Amino acid sequence: MLLLISYTASEQPVGFLTYLSFLLIAAKIMAPAPVSFTSVTSRDGEETYADIDWDQLGFALTPADYMYVMKCSNKEDFPQGQLVCYGNIEISPFSAVLNYGQGLIEGLKAYRTENGGVLLFRPDENAKRMQMGAQRMCLPSPSVEQFVEAIKQTVLANKRWVPPHGKGSLYLRPLLMGSGPVLGLVPAPECTFMISGTPIGNHFLTNHGAANLYIEDKLPRASPGGTGSIKSITNYSPVFEAVSQAKAKGFSDVLFLDAATGKYIEEVSSSNVFIVKGNVISTPPINGTVLPGITRKSIMELALDMGYQVEEGNIPVEDLMSADEVFCTGTVVIVTPVGSITYQDTRAEYKTGEGTVCNKLRATLSGIQMGLIQDKKGWTVALD
Repeated sequence: MLLLISYTASEQPVGFLTYLSFLLIAAKIMAPAPVSFTSVTSRDGEETYADIDWDQLGFALTPADYMYVMKCSNKEDFPQGQLVCYGNIEISPFSAVLNYGQGLIEGLKAYRTENGGVLLFRPDENAKRMQMGAQRMCLPSPSVEQFVEAIKQTVLANKRWVPPHGKGSLYLRPLLMGSGPVLGLVPAPECTFMISGTPIGNHFLTNHGAANLYIEDKLPRASPGGTGSIKSITNYSPVFEAVSQAKAKGFSDVLFLDAATGKYIEEVSSSNVFIVKGNVISTPPINGTVLPGITRKSIMELALDMGYQVEEGNIPVEDLMSADEVFCTGTVVIVTPVGSITYQDTRAEYKTGEGTVCNKLRATLSGIQMGLIQDKKGWTVALD
């Protein structure tokens, strides 16, 4: 059994194993400490919510009770998985995920409705994106049906961790990894698919305000021919340095430029970006270095429905700095306004607040996700 020890940032430089220790916290190598959470029960004795302060939720790990696990060889289809208590997994020190980064993550949420029901938002799209990434990483992948069913089972088992309506969501982290041992540069002989969850609040980049971004012009996030368009676990730790430096200067996050020319904007560290100029909403294209965000895709469709002109294309830094509005989209950030962006010695400020395009789109998307607005597109999945 592998003993993986994680250090604080002050003790050891941030790197790939540090990021993996964060990823695998949902399947702790060390035995989890006893949890003191209790349940709140309704008058009829039925369990409803975990007893935590839902008003203080941020983006921090509070593990839910159960996780979903299934395994297969790299030449077989995944069989049916099972729910297990959140806790230990055993993994080889020579596993492909630890040595060569053969792994993918996904992220999606379960929302509580006003009447206490639970909704998922477009889980089939997450399944399809994982399949696309799995092909690139030489991993077998669950079918769309298997993925969605596994998500449903995980949420229902952890229903008491879905926050009350309007307080946040249950964030779900599917992880697909080469768990079998290898020495050479070959795909793992065994693969593991897992789902774990944690409740999170409604705000990530900011605390109810607008984001303040810094443009990184020396360290690119992704390069042509690489893995920037899939959710490979190797995509994320390389941005730690740039993001840490930006946050130390008081910025919310980093906006990266294209690696080929350094002239065009691509992504924030973990979200897509849009600019607004008049009636035109623009976003960088999906060209192999930009992640095909599910929230991005949904916002583009909603914007078209509202009568805006939506364009995908290269966006020069100069166009960004002269935009009327800028906003980020993603599973965690949902639709977050950007109040300012700093590029070299220049700072641009943007419209935020009531009446903005960003607010209209966020209100519509969130309304659909939480069941406040009728879902005419078939995006949500209700759980019994």
